[in-house]
Amino acid sequence: MTQRVCFVTIGATAAFDQLLQAVLTSQFLRTLQASGYTKLLLQYGKNGYNILKDFESEVAFGEANKHGIDISGFDFNKLGLGQEMWSVKAGEDRAEGVVISHAGSGSILDAMRIDVPLIVVPNTSLLHNHQVDLAEELAKQGYLVHGRLDDLSAALAESDSLRAKRQTWPPQNRGADPSGRGLAGVMDEEMGFYD
Repeated sequence: MTQRVCFVTIGATAAFDQLLQAVLTSQFLRTLQASGYTKLLLQYGKNGYNILKDFESEVAFGEANKHGIDISGFDFNKLGLGQEMWSVKAGEDRAEGVVISHAGSGSILDAMRIDVPLIVVPNTSLLHNHQVDLAEELAKQGYLVHGRLDDLSAALAESDSLRAKRQTWPPQNRGADPSGRGLAGVMDEEMGFYD
């Protein structure tokens, strides 16, 4: 059987329990199953263990509540999330999956560099929230899908349509830096800022 992985990361510092709760709903799990996903891998951070355990105890008496999805998780990987993100890439025995991430810039860049489909869900409860702006801009540029907690199923469908036309990261180098701006020019290009 071909495996298809949905990897969810909520980050390591700020708790984003709402994202964990959203991906563990029956509606979202049904959508995963209908889209051919077989595995849901959760990086649940420092507080999410109890959310996963509560979910597992609720469905313990009926595997049907998992909708055929193998669900597992871990708190933190001190080596980074590269291995988990690579598990989403298509391979010999797996179809290309998706990464669903909080809108932290490090996680976004990691997924974009690996070139996997990416749904970014901003944590709107954060103070001085820049995450919505970042998600909206990168979605507008065609790098990812800006997901929302209340409709992750729609974001999953949108990621399938973006799959064929998404932009690769980093943006293609345009050759020598005619501006002569040195490092500033390189950083602008890496971040996708063009004149």
